[in-house]
Amino acid sequence: MSTSVAFAVHGAVAGSFATRIPWIRDRLGLSAGALGLALLVPALGALLAMPATGALVHRFPGRTITRILVGAFCLALALPALAPSLGWLCLALLVFGALGGMADIAMNTQGVLVEECVGRSIMSGLHGAWSIGGIAGGAIGALAAHAGLDARVHLGAMAVALLAVALVACRGLLEAPPAPAGAGHEPLALAWPSRPVLLIGAVGFGAVFAEGASADWCAVYLRDVMGSAPGTAAVAYTGFAAAMAAGRLRGDAVVRRIGAVRAVRIGGLLASAGALLVVAARTPVLGIAGFALIGLGIAVVVPLAFAAGGRAVPHAGQGIAAVATVSYGAGLAAPGAIGGIAAVVSLPGAFVVVAALTALVSAGAAALRPAAVGEG
Repeated sequence: MSTSVAFAVHGAVAGSFATRIPWIRDRLGLSAGALGLALLVPALGALLAMPATGALVHRFPGRTITRILVGAFCLALALPALAPSLGWLCLALLVFGALGGMADIAMNTQGVLVEECVGRSIMSGLHGAWSIGGIAGGAIGALAAHAGLDARVHLGAMAVALLAVALVACRGLLEAPPAPAGAGHEPLALAWPSRPVLLIGAVGFGAVFAEGASADWCAVYLRDVMGSAPGTAAVAYTGFAAAMAAGRLRGDAVVRRIGAVRAVRIGGLLASAGALLVVAARTPVLGIAGFALIGLGIAVVVPLAFAAGGRAVPHAGQGIAAVATVSYGAGLAAPGAIGGIAAVVSLPGAFVVVAALTALVSAGAAALRPAAVGEG
């Protein structure tokens, strides 16, 4: 329960920030290009911080470090709205992204430890809790924006409220990871990930690429390719996000029944079918259905990749950090890559690439097999 709440708080921070981006843009008078550049910075901060976080969560007690990092991420929510210029905004977003990425690694490490204690899959449900938190934070943010509430007040209040929830919830986390038999307690050094970890990361990369492409381009796709009204186009993202959240909340039951490898294999095929439906669709209803199918198909892939990465090496945090760094690189690459392919070929052609990548996710599902990650 405590780990689920930590994930939900993390999602609520992300959802709260996303709703006030227009306010921040208007306050600073940013152009579309300047805003786009600024919004790349959080992902850059996360990618820079993630590799070192594996050593951090090994060196300090799990409950303590997770509580500190999740709490710090909550407080960082207030920073972007306080920035007086583009430069300060980028600095605030660098800190925001770095703390978010570090907290992500710590929480997922806790998830792997809880899985080991209960002896069953729970990671998909934890990521489902993150999605629920994001929806809740986004809903509160939408109400605040509709009421014309100053984002400095809104995000500051949310930062304090979410910090209070996080500090209470994190009391129930595991204090320290069990040390592997015969393992020492020397600090971990940064090292190039092993081949099994890289393969797991590659599976995660394909899923995160599909997620980023769909989330950022689904509304544009319906508007530009199908001529949909803005309100109808916006439903595409809602359908995608809702399907992914539902898939994650039900994902653990599916994994317990058919196993992680088969779940990822089927999920990759569903996502490929969804991408091809998007390409073939000529009506908004079919387009929305295609994006929802992509969301459903990739729902369990990243949670299961993190769980597999945590089991791939003696120290769970180090494996999760490596998988997250490789996978989340796709979050940086996807929006620009889809735009570049669309400029050269077409937007439907770009989603053929998404279909191919999710097919590769299905083909690479065996990388998540327990035997492949050192469990015999």
